[in-house]
Amino acid sequence: MGSQHEEYLELFNQINFERIKDHPNILIAANFWDNDRYEAARTFYRFMRTIDDLIDNHKSSHLGFSEDEKQQFTGSVQQWLEVVRNEAKENSLYQELLETIEGFRIPLWPLEAFAKSMVYDIHHDGFSTVQQFLEYAGGASVAPASIFVHLCGIRRDNGQYLQPLFDVREAAIPCAVFSYLVHIIRDFQKDQFNNLNYFADDILEKNGLHRKDLRRIAETGDIPGGFRMVIKEYHALAEQYRQKTCDMIETIWPHLGPRYQLSLEVVFNLYLMVFERIHPETGSFSKEELNPTTAEMRSRVLETVQNFNGKPGIR
Repeated sequence: MGSQHEEYLELFNQINFERIKDHPNILIAANFWDNDRYEAARTFYRFMRTIDDLIDNHKSSHLGFSEDEKQQFTGSVQQWLEVVRNEAKENSLYQELLETIEGFRIPLWPLEAFAKSMVYDIHHDGFSTVQQFLEYAGGASVAPASIFVHLCGIRRDNGQYLQPLFDVREAAIPCAVFSYLVHIIRDFQKDQFNNLNYFADDILEKNGLHRKDLRRIAETGDIPGGFRMVIKEYHALAEQYRQKTCDMIETIWPHLGPRYQLSLEVVFNLYLMVFERIHPETGSFSKEELNPTTAEMRSRVLETVQNFNGKPGIR
């Protein structure tokens, strides 16, 4: 493993942590891949981010969508999806994405699931139940995670890529939901200031809160006991999916090359380090408390590389 460790450390030293802004954990981990797969990931996430930002940016500066705006934004999402479905390569805007889908044997369902969640965002301003949130996460989080897992699992044969030897959707679900739950706790304060809310009404109401209370909590930093109970429930749910993620990684591990095994550990550990900062009983849940610094992220990735031994190292 000595020469491999040297190779991974060399790849690690080439990562510019400061410049990775969108999907940072995924793209940091993808730096350990072969370059063509890394570029495929960048292409996919760039197009996903374009649609996501289109909707989130509107929400951050408006209280909602008018009926005309709902039709307009829904039409934009559907047009984006139809171009991909119909493989309209004459549309130069999407040519790179279409070539990536074809060359890397990427199925359409992640894009369809992602588009469905974006349309949900246009027509709703939150979630009535935690189950509704988890269904939404199937597109908003599982879809981009499945692209990562797919690119980890494809196999090279005679100059072409073959499909992974495992069910990508099933493999992506636990880590995607774990990371998304961690993500919404981490970004609670920022999301509230951008008119975004991912905490379900049923969990809030059970603990004596309503959506309107969350903005005040984010602004003042005054954390009522009810909100601590909300975070405790989401933290416990994230722990369930953390354990499922460990099981999933052990299942697909034999079907991955060493670089891709390492990348899974890297992305998982980057979310785990945020999860470890969440303290429902005592935390302030501020962005300063929950967001690791670039130096801390760099240190965690280096530790993961140094400890990598070809066996699943997370539990």
